[in-house]
Amino acid sequence: MRRKVGIVLGACAALVLTGSAGAAALKCVGDDGRPVGTWYEAPGAARTPVAAEANVPGASSPGGVPAGPAPTGARSPATAPQAAVPGESRRVLPESASAAGGRQRVGEMLHVDRLLGYLTEGSRREMFGYPGASYVKLHFSRMAMLPGDYLTVSNPSGTESYRYDAPKAPRSGSADKWAMSVTGDTAVLEMHRAAGDTVGASSLLSSLGVQVDRVAKGFSRAQQQAQPESRLTAPDRTGREESVCGDDTSSDAVCYRSADPVAYTKSKAIARLLINGTELCTGWRVGTDNRMLTNNHCLTTSAEAYNTEVWFNYECAQCGGYDVFQPTKVWGDKVLSTDHALDYTLFTVGDFTSVKKFGYLLLDPVRPVKGQELYVPQHPAGQPAKIAGSLGEKAGNCSVTDPGYTGYAPNSDVSYYCDTEGGSSGSPVISRKTDKVIALHHFGGCPNSGVRADLLAAKLRAYL
Repeated sequence: MRRKVGIVLGACAALVLTGSAGAAALKCVGDDGRPVGTWYEAPGAARTPVAAEANVPGASSPGGVPAGPAPTGARSPATAPQAAVPGESRRVLPESASAAGGRQRVGEMLHVDRLLGYLTEGSRREMFGYPGASYVKLHFSRMAMLPGDYLTVSNPSGTESYRYDAPKAPRSGSADKWAMSVTGDTAVLEMHRAAGDTVGASSLLSSLGVQVDRVAKGFSRAQQQAQPESRLTAPDRTGREESVCGDDTSSDAVCYRSADPVAYTKSKAIARLLINGTELCTGWRVGTDNRMLTNNHCLTTSAEAYNTEVWFNYECAQCGGYDVFQPTKVWGDKVLSTDHALDYTLFTVGDFTSVKKFGYLLLDPVRPVKGQELYVPQHPAGQPAKIAGSLGEKAGNCSVTDPGYTGYAPNSDVSYYCDTEGGSSGSPVISRKTDKVIALHHFGGCPNSGVRADLLAAKLRAYL
């Protein structure tokens, strides 16, 4: 059913949606610069790393390639002290936080009971409004519709709209389908009848309808700050797990448009991954074909990818401003390869032609070296795209500090102090010299670290 979906993003006039007190309202703008919606800032203040226990594999093959996956139960990836002792239990820290599986939590799930029936008067249109929400996403438990009928889920102005057609063959109506999220705090669900109200007997029409049983809504900044402390930090947290190391020197991606146009162009290839409606990671296009790369601790199966939204072009329109571009959203599709030890997942997306224009990145097959200057485009804590690493300054904290750092296995990672936050998991760590990816970011903890790209290039050669 989900593949029967289209998007309408027309040129439109300004739209301002009301929000909760204290929420930071960001206006979405189209490519022509005109507002098309309002975006309420996702969590950006609190950093919420999670600690867990896992065993570091004790063996690696020649060249430092990890020999195998971590023991059963070590689902979240690990940052371990550099000198790992084989078999020793280490405290581990995925960059993403507070959601199951190591993903950053950026919203909440609500249980609702809304029915769009065929006979009930006035039930063809339902509005789901949550003041201050950064997005609204509907889940269908039932979709019993006549052939030719369809649903739309849109924002109130219709500038962002997705269509869902009735199945070609009759079905029982039972469903387990997520709609694409709508940016902003209100989603409008509407049923469109191909043959009007007179088609079919009343007994048939009475058995038809569309049921919404869940809504996922994105946190505003105020809502994030109101979360209980126990949900923002892990037990026994020492304060050493922060991933912003010293002053946060990362900036909106657009700030690099003039100062470093290459870095800005490369940042276009990253995407915000909205997983299961409320969880977040970062991903990016790798190579010229339909290939996306993120962490294994973000998603591992095609079923998870199929319910993952991939947002391109989610960035501020002006440096330090509040206007953001309307993201181009596509669905994840098939997982082609995944590995726990190297903490990667390679997957494809649907409607690839709509995102090809944002470009791609390449893995550097050459092993990183100490002192190599870096920059990291990312979606920290669900924010519009940012880049860590300043051009024109000394390498500072955004450079390779150890090219043979211990991740899941000895020598599997490189370490650095580039600023990242929860939600940055899966970001590309890029060399300033070559503008190629030298690591796949996955751990916080100062130093932060990413899986060596030369290991990934060797592992994924058949797919890229």
